[in-house]
Amino acid sequence: MRKVRKTAEAPQVSRSAADAAGAADTPAIDVRGVVRHYRSPGRGVVHALDDVSVRVERGRVLGIVGESGCGKSTLARLLTRLERPDDGTVEVLGTRIDNAKRGPLRRMRRTIQLVFQDPYASLDPRQRVGAALAEVLDVHGLPSGPDRVGELLEQVGLVAALAERYPHQLSGGQRQRLGIARALAVRPDVLVLDEPVSALDVSVRAEIMNLLVHLREELGLTFVFISHDLGMVRHFADEIAVMYLGKIVEIGPWDAVSDEPLHPYTRALQAAVLIPDPTRDAAVAETGVTGEVPDAAAPPTGCRFHPRCPLAEDVCRTEEPALLPVPVFRKDGTQPSGEHRLACHVVRRRFAETAEAAQSPAQATAHTAAPAVRVGKETGE
Repeated sequence: MRKVRKTAEAPQVSRSAADAAGAADTPAIDVRGVVRHYRSPGRGVVHALDDVSVRVERGRVLGIVGESGCGKSTLARLLTRLERPDDGTVEVLGTRIDNAKRGPLRRMRRTIQLVFQDPYASLDPRQRVGAALAEVLDVHGLPSGPDRVGELLEQVGLVAALAERYPHQLSGGQRQRLGIARALAVRPDVLVLDEPVSALDVSVRAEIMNLLVHLREELGLTFVFISHDLGMVRHFADEIAVMYLGKIVEIGPWDAVSDEPLHPYTRALQAAVLIPDPTRDAAVAETGVTGEVPDAAAPPTGCRFHPRCPLAEDVCRTEEPALLPVPVFRKDGTQPSGEHRLACHVVRRRFAETAEAAQSPAQATAHTAAPAVRVGKETGE
């Protein structure tokens, strides 16, 4: 699958001249300090999200990775206002949606759409494909009819004749393409994809990913791509955020996070990516991460990863690390574009110690990547 790094400009949304003048500086998505808790009988309060902040510029792709239960899908539901946060704000194209009323919220739904993980569960089994697409157009007052339905199907690589079929008569890949077509029907600026290929065969995954790359180039869309597979996300995202138990623990440029991760949890996700020759890179064969994800209804104090972390110290058990920028350099001495932020007491301290020990700019550059390497050595790699 071809990797695309060129960022296209997103289509303009109808707005006043004053708003349009500043549109270029307005991010597609701006989430600040969102919190989402659920009350569960017998368990108490489940901490799905705690103080999560992300920003996605227009035309860019943010990949969100993490284990099941880390809060990825909850964040997707907040971004599309299927749920409201308990605290914090969510803005889409400069408009706050977390407290939007019915009228503004209805208009907002044309700017951001969600593609679900299970396309079959999101479709009405008694509704033909053409009717499912026409319904979206009718609800939003957009031109519909067989020609428009056929255009949408062809846009995602399906033949117009499929409009007469029912969902159970489609393959898994065709149903997912239909889910994407339904999201594109309202001509959105932002697509949130919640593990869109996890239930598909490997060959079909590649087809869907290539379709998303094509749509990004053709329409200038902004994507939030959610997955548990770091290897898949790295081929599509401009920036990657790693979530663990309702928190973002690392976020930065795709190559820095996927190829030279700093957080012990991100390194564990990297080690889980299958490679053709497991003996090729013994440095990622063992991470030292053990145990299961703690109960979200009783998250650990301090750093939430410390019960499983091979680097955990006393401070990790009592003090929650902040998500702060770190100066990162590649192994060749160059610096990735974009800010790299990390929530880890130990690795951040090592960066500080390395910077203090460096005697010259050349030494500082040579040593900056060392903490990531030492993380692996201490885990028994």
